[in-house]
Amino acid sequence: MSTVAAPRTQSPAPARSRPHPRLDWRLRFGALSLIWGFSFLLIKVGTEGYAPFQVTLGRLVFGTAVLAATMAVKRERLPRGARVWGHMTVAAFFLNALPFSLFAYSELTIPSTLAGICNATSPLWGMALSLVALSEDRPTRVRFAGLGLGFLGVLTVLGAWQGFHGLDATGTAMALSASLSYPIGWIYVRRTLAGTGNSHLAMTGAQLLLATVQLAVVTPLFTSLPAHFSFVPLLAIAALGALGTGLAVLIQYGLVAEVGPTTAQMVTYFIPVIATAAGVAILGESLRWTTPVGAVIVLAGAALTQVKRKA
Repeated sequence: MSTVAAPRTQSPAPARSRPHPRLDWRLRFGALSLIWGFSFLLIKVGTEGYAPFQVTLGRLVFGTAVLAATMAVKRERLPRGARVWGHMTVAAFFLNALPFSLFAYSELTIPSTLAGICNATSPLWGMALSLVALSEDRPTRVRFAGLGLGFLGVLTVLGAWQGFHGLDATGTAMALSASLSYPIGWIYVRRTLAGTGNSHLAMTGAQLLLATVQLAVVTPLFTSLPAHFSFVPLLAIAALGALGTGLAVLIQYGLVAEVGPTTAQMVTYFIPVIATAAGVAILGESLRWTTPVGAVIVLAGAALTQVKRKA
C-alpha cells in the first residue's frame, strides 16, 4: 500500500551523512510488512462504523499529522512553486485519494483477504503500463512471462473457470482498480517531478496534505455526519492513518536509503500473506483454496516482472 511520491525522484544522501539507524533494517522491514499487511483488516473494521470516504479522510488526516510532526522536528519545508504543487495534486489523487477510497469501498462487499491480494497486482499493472509510458524501460522475456503468470494468478484467485462464483464483481473491480492507480501515479511522478530538488519527506508531506484536502472536499458531498461515533472503528482509522500511512512511509524511506529500492520493495510480497492471515484469524473470513494458490502465482509473476536486464 504505497503512499510514496517516488523513490526515484531523488538519490539518497551519502552513507556518511546519515545517522546510524537504531534498529536493524530487517526488523524495520518486518514491521513495515506487518503494518501494511494489517492495513486491510483496519480498513474493514473502519467501514463497519463509518462511510468509506470518511475512513479515507480520517486515514489521511492522521497520516498527514504524522508527516507534519516529523517535518517540524526535522525543520523541513514544503515544496515551492506552482508547477510542483500542480503535479503533486495529480500525484496525490492517484497515489492516495483514489486508491485509498477504492479499497475502502471495495471492502464493503469483499473480504480484506481478497483486497490484500489485489494490492499485490500493482507491480503487474506497473509493468504493463511501462510498455506504453516508459520507452526507456523495455521488458525482457522473463518479465513478459512474469506478467502473464501474474494475471493467471489473478484469474485463479477469482476462480474464473467457475464463473467468479461467490465474488462481488464491483468490489473486486474496485480493489484491482486501486492497485492499478498506484503505478499510474508512480509513472506520472517519474515523468513530471523527478529531480525537483525537494526531499522525499517534503514531497510526501505535501502529497498527503493535498490528498487530505481532496477528500475534505468530496466527503461532505457524499456522506453525512455519523449519528454516533463508534470507538473501535475510529481507533482502527486512527491506526490506519498514523501507522499504515504516516509511520509506514517514514520506515519505507529509511529502508530505501539504507538497502536500496529493490530490497525495500520486496515488502510487497509479504503484504498479501499477512493480510490473508489477519483476515482469517482475526475477522474469521473464509478462505477458498483458490485464494492462497492464486496469491502465490500472483507473487511469483510480480517477482519476475521486477527482474532487471543484465548489463
